[in-house]
Amino acid sequence: MRICFVADARSPTARSWITYFVERGHDVRIISTYPVSSDSYSGATVMEVTSLTSRQAAPPSPEENRSVRIQQLMPSLVSKVRVGRFAEVALAIQHWVERSEVRRRSIAIQNIIRRIRPDVVHALRLPFEGIMAAIADPAAPLVLSTWGNDLTLFARRFAVTCRLIRRSLDRADALLADCQRDIILASQFGFAPQKPWLVIPGGGGVQLDLFGDAAMTPDVRACFSIPANAPLVCNPRGFRPGGVRNDTFFRAAALTTKARPDVIFAAVGMRGNAVAERWTASLGIEGSMRLLPTLSRAEMFALLKTSDIMVSPSEHDGTPNTLLESMTAGAFPICGDIESVREWITDGVNGKLRRASDPEGFAEAILSALADTALRASAAEKNRRIVQERAEYSSCMQRAEKLYENLLSRPEVPTGAFSGKPE
Repeated sequence: MRICFVADARSPTARSWITYFVERGHDVRIISTYPVSSDSYSGATVMEVTSLTSRQAAPPSPEENRSVRIQQLMPSLVSKVRVGRFAEVALAIQHWVERSEVRRRSIAIQNIIRRIRPDVVHALRLPFEGIMAAIADPAAPLVLSTWGNDLTLFARRFAVTCRLIRRSLDRADALLADCQRDIILASQFGFAPQKPWLVIPGGGGVQLDLFGDAAMTPDVRACFSIPANAPLVCNPRGFRPGGVRNDTFFRAAALTTKARPDVIFAAVGMRGNAVAERWTASLGIEGSMRLLPTLSRAEMFALLKTSDIMVSPSEHDGTPNTLLESMTAGAFPICGDIESVREWITDGVNGKLRRASDPEGFAEAILSALADTALRASAAEKNRRIVQERAEYSSCMQRAEKLYENLLSRPEVPTGAFSGKPE
């Protein structure tokens, strides 16, 4: 098949998904909404349709003129504000900046799709890749993916985006979601439930074989000055406005260390983050907190394998890859009590669930889990089995590949269902 992906091709989730089809020998074309090196996808053709905001992800080239740099000032300011207390306002501003360029980018995507004539078009995120692909209205079957907080946050918080999402889901020929909750929500937002759909977690699931390769596992405790025998609690989620309550994480860490000074906390992707540094200093937990850089896949796997507990105080989420990876690695999950996570975790059985805004509840859950080694051992066994049965990468991706093939076997795919102009 000739498959055209519309995606943020920098994303590990997108990379995991797309790489499968490249390795299977399909003719893969990628329209990336963020700057990405074509060397990142050997065997695929990479094109870019970027925005002012997304171009901030790449350093400006020397030949950029002054007018371009001035145009980029607004997104640059947004990226700086995101680490401050006005993160929610910054999220709205950045969302508006991205949405303001939807029509221009949709036309560019439409022109590329018409030129390459793919068999299937798959947008690997709803806002805004899925919206732009729907506006482009390809002749080929259009598959949309919902991940994370596409429907629980963006579709509900931003009225204009909600209208575009409704039209996009109505236009879609098939839907892939990373949790059952999103299939139900999508039907409420305009997706016809009789159309093909699948629930496939994250970037196609977990590559279980990577967790068993001890030779590839770095000694992350030594790398980040974590005592070999110290209880370790990992927050792998990084900073993400509108989704994860890291204020809860830091307060819970302070409450935990008052009772158990020997516990070490590791916060991935927070090194150099001004907010994380202020929380750590103001709560007096510098000795117990390790603010880590963004980790490679091997480093993240190694950190989860050596962690006793994984903490994810999320209030908007789908099925986080880090949750499945933690379950595979044997780290006991303590997560925000939200519907999508309840599809994987039963409170008190294979993890613990607490309100994302409740640091006392998270601290209590951490302390009780550390004290109950039998529960953690039992949960680790259950969680590995759950992931193997429901989220093993190759079996999940085979189902997705079959969905593409079934779409091509249909006698006719309706087009032109997207009505109205983007606002």
